[in-house]
Amino acid sequence: MQIGPYSFETFCEKVTEFHGYIAPGVILGGFMVSVGQQFLPADAIYDVICESRKCLPDAVQLLTPCTIGNGWLKILDVGRFALVLYDKNSGAGVRVWVDAEKLGQWPMINDWFFQLTPKSLQNKTELLQQIQAAGTDILNSAKIQIAPEFLRQHKHQGILVCPQCHEPYPVEHGTTCKVCQGFRLPYTLHR
Repeated sequence: MQIGPYSFETFCEKVTEFHGYIAPGVILGGFMVSVGQQFLPADAIYDVICESRKCLPDAVQLLTPCTIGNGWLKILDVGRFALVLYDKNSGAGVRVWVDAEKLGQWPMINDWFFQLTPKSLQNKTELLQQIQAAGTDILNSAKIQIAPEFLRQHKHQGILVCPQCHEPYPVEHGTTCKVCQGFRLPYTLHR
């Protein structure tokens, strides 16, 4: 079974190179991306929304031109293992998710997905074999329409130097950068 342009084995190698190890969630995410791509025209210019920050974004970045860096991949971490692929212009697309009811037929996937078996006790080889065998059978999908306000392109208005910290920031953030407006970063800067 193919995952995007790759055989299962080749995709596992790509996942190891990119993610650091063969993560079952990235493999499953690869099947999810493949399902979503089937709903879009081959020449579609699309964006992706991941509803989880775990594993799914890496599958998207491996199989699509959508990345965090180019802004075509957005992560709205609501904790659901689901993703949305949608046409950048029209907002028409598809949502793909793991169907909890279908997992009952796949005990190792079910136990891994619902964290019923500690990671140290999981047989990763058998789990990956089950994910390969299940493929897209444990997924569900539905057409979606992106809300117009989310679809709108935000044009950059330029760059200013913050009068407080003297660092460049986007004009659209206001008269000072977000940090000087009170956005708290998780570190202290020592100058």
